[in-house]
Amino acid sequence: MNSVMNYFNLESTSGIALYSFVVIVICWIFSRLSRTLLILFLKRRLTKEAFGETRLKFTRNSLRFIFGMIGVLVIIFTVPIYREQVGYIFSGAGILAAIIGFAAKDAISNLIAGLFIVLFRPFRIGDYIKLDRGMGIVEDITLRHTVIKTFENKRLIIPNSVISTESVLNFTIYDTKIVSFNNFMVGLDTDINLAKRIISEEASKLDFVIDNRTPKAVIEDSPEFDVRMMEVTDTAIHIRAYIWLSDPLEEFKVKSFFVEAVHKRFKNEGVSLPIPLRKIVR
Repeated sequence: MNSVMNYFNLESTSGIALYSFVVIVICWIFSRLSRTLLILFLKRRLTKEAFGETRLKFTRNSLRFIFGMIGVLVIIFTVPIYREQVGYIFSGAGILAAIIGFAAKDAISNLIAGLFIVLFRPFRIGDYIKLDRGMGIVEDITLRHTVIKTFENKRLIIPNSVISTESVLNFTIYDTKIVSFNNFMVGLDTDINLAKRIISEEASKLDFVIDNRTPKAVIEDSPEFDVRMMEVTDTAIHIRAYIWLSDPLEEFKVKSFFVEAVHKRFKNEGVSLPIPLRKIVR
């Protein structure tokens, strides 16, 4: 310790600044080195797991935070003027603990919530999720917050303590295929068989559509697409097509193409569309 003080002259402002800079650089080097070794040692094994990338990235963020804290503590407890101030502060440890606990409660809750997300795995980096406040792709999970890339190419940053208490709809956590509900309304005098045939034919032309029938259903030549009449109202017949897709990220685009194609076929083949009826009371 005395050699360090003599070399850097920790009694002067310039000496303290130089010493702090050296400590920060050393901690940064060790942080980079440890994260590089972590990648070399764990990446091959973790990336084979479903949640490997998430755990790897969270661990890297944790190491950066830990080495940063180590650097700060080394500076505080080795520079005499800082060490004296810490001694004065800790003389009122009870008050200090209360102040720090109150000020850092959000940071601590975010840190613990982030750790729980990594341990219990409700979602991972790269998952397509939907929350009460938005939907998108999980881009990063840090010690404090989760970053979600929306479909508008914006970043939704949510504290871990908040996202851990929300209901999360995960589209890709275990299986990427999804069933898409596609609703159509036709007139009351429509030939239902014709409308269902048009919907099935247009569904077979879509990209990302998969045949989700069981082997038994294929042998029995059951319809590839499940198209059902849901209800009859005063003005229309409600038909729903259940279409299985291989990629949930493409659902919005596929639904748009599907609705447009079916609507054009309905017009070309004379399928009547619902006409709202209004009763005027004089």
